[in-house]
Amino acid sequence: MPYLGLVTVVVRDYDEAIAFYVDVLGFELVEDTRVDDGKRWVVVAPPGARGTAVLLARAATGGQEARIGDQTGGRVGWFLNTENFEHDYERMRAAGVVFEEAPRHEPYGTVAVFRDLYGNRWDLIQLIRGRGDR
Repeated sequence: MPYLGLVTVVVRDYDEAIAFYVDVLGFELVEDTRVDDGKRWVVVAPPGARGTAVLLARAATGGQEARIGDQTGGRVGWFLNTENFEHDYERMRAAGVVFEEAPRHEPYGTVAVFRDLYGNRWDLIQLIRGRGDR
């Protein structure tokens, strides 16, 4: 069966995006390959990720630049699952991640919304077993 391999986050600059995703969020740099004329294939993923990774794609047009930080129209667009919410929440806050809210407990798990360096909204979420985890 096919699977979802990559999701794209449009970024302003490769190196600043790598610094945020690797140094602040704690992702691993999976690949950074120069393609041509300044274009790079940059992939990051949470350590030990078993599936989808993130392609950091530098905006190439004015239309793409206009979407940086608002790729989903203000909705949460990405969900960073954790097995230890408190640990990861505190680690991320200490690294400078801006959370929009205090953690909250929902029927499906514990969650808090944060923004990446461009303003895209993400959920840090620890699902209750059997509630949406795969």
